[in-house]
Amino acid sequence: MSKVAIVYHSGYGHTKKQAEAVQAGAASAAGATVDLIAINAEGNITDADWATLDAADAIIFGSPTYMGSVSWQFKKFADATSKPWFTQKWKDKIGAGFTNSATMNGDKLSTLHYLFTLGMQQSMIWVGTGLMPSNSKAAQRNDINFVGSFSGLMAQSPSDSSPDEGPLPGDLETAKLFGKRVAETTAQFKK
Repeated sequence: MSKVAIVYHSGYGHTKKQAEAVQAGAASAAGATVDLIAINAEGNITDADWATLDAADAIIFGSPTYMGSVSWQFKKFADATSKPWFTQKWKDKIGAGFTNSATMNGDKLSTLHYLFTLGMQQSMIWVGTGLMPSNSKAAQRNDINFVGSFSGLMAQSPSDSSPDEGPLPGDLETAKLFGKRVAETTAQFKK
């Protein structure tokens, strides 16, 4: 059994929808159990959530990209991870990350670099998407990994879309494949 925890902040619901797709993908991997932890509007999680993260074999971080980085609520959570960092509680856990923004670029890579750096500070083992980009002339917006990220999962939701309208189906399918990859990689490390 591999225990995967997904901890994320969502300001408008789009990143929550992405997190749920990552969860569905991770849960589809044989022997995986998955916990979804939402960082609240004040940037907090419960003591039980901290215990879930400490017990997890893998932690997937998620945040919308606001002004080229994570939301302040996610940053507050990240700063609070100095407690597990000090004792290296998360050392050698699998780590991964995802983000969503309103534009195709939106400086989402800066957010993924932030999440990667957080994982490296925690001495985690990082897992990327493992997905080739859809970058041919025949590519369609709902193809797998259309946004073209390797270091973590990216999605795009138009600024005037509701969570029912975005992220788009291709980005959500990419999220499922990403979640499954993280869970399967975690199982390999547990052997």
